[in-house]
Amino acid sequence: MAGATEGQTDVQYLGLLALALIALIAGLVIHSFIIGVNVTDWWKGRSVTPVDHIVTSLGVSRMCTQCIITLYWYMDTLFLKRSQYSHKVFIFTEAVYAFFTYANIWLTSLLSIVFCLKISNLHSRLFLYLRGVVEHRTVYFIVVTVLLSAFTSLMYFSMAMTRVLEDATYNTTMHSVYIISIYNYTSGVFFPLLFYCISSVLLFTSLYHHTSKMKMSINSSINLETYYSVMKFVFLTFICNTLYLTAHFICLFYYYFYFVQLPWLYIVLDSLPALHSSYLIYRTPKLRNWMSKILQNVTDFLTQRKDVEARENIEMVA
Repeated sequence: MAGATEGQTDVQYLGLLALALIALIAGLVIHSFIIGVNVTDWWKGRSVTPVDHIVTSLGVSRMCTQCIITLYWYMDTLFLKRSQYSHKVFIFTEAVYAFFTYANIWLTSLLSIVFCLKISNLHSRLFLYLRGVVEHRTVYFIVVTVLLSAFTSLMYFSMAMTRVLEDATYNTTMHSVYIISIYNYTSGVFFPLLFYCISSVLLFTSLYHHTSKMKMSINSSINLETYYSVMKFVFLTFICNTLYLTAHFICLFYYYFYFVQLPWLYIVLDSLPALHSSYLIYRTPKLRNWMSKILQNVTDFLTQRKDVEARENIEMVA
């Protein structure tokens, strides 16, 4: 009976690993496309906007996050045992995963701030000053977000590794580590989440008031579709990021109370950034045009190959 249960667990884990691998491949394709388009433009000397810098960095962090979490589940399932050595590997992998997760959250917050400064129609002196500062120093802000993410993850690594060296049993150690994870994650996401919420609410409110005024205008020929699409993008991005952060807390608290990990939720969790990147490709004209060209070239190649195979079959029959 125990063997059957264990076998069923193994089958479930293999199914989860297969889903994780599928999500990883999809994420690698989507994020690599965004990175490749922007790097190609930069390499050819074309203009690269601050948004392009942030989106490229965001693609790198999201791609690395998916790679790390997929590697972790494969190691945990296939190689690692519940030993003191696995504690250290777990802590190191978790710290690397935390670094890219914090970078993802900080860069998402920075992207929201840039959108707010560029699109919203606020005209205060402070707002105009911040617009000029962020627009001309985007790369420096990206470096700062990376350094903040590294500092927060190193704090977690040092505290968790100290606790691992003190405790011996697996459950006691992991319980202590997850307490550290909860405190570290809460402190690590508080400020980027605060900045993200403020910028998103300001942008959405500004667009809402602007469209309301334009609706009441005498000129009825004004097209508001662009404003509605931006508001939709801001709203969907906010929902996606809220789910992303909430799921992280659910995973941490669930293990804290029940000593059970939720690998399926982690897999779904790390698929959300890929979905958001897909929507970002759809909403960005440059990325959308590149994607259309690639799909058209692939379609033409497959059509030509099919025609060649059809002619060869006809010649063989004749």
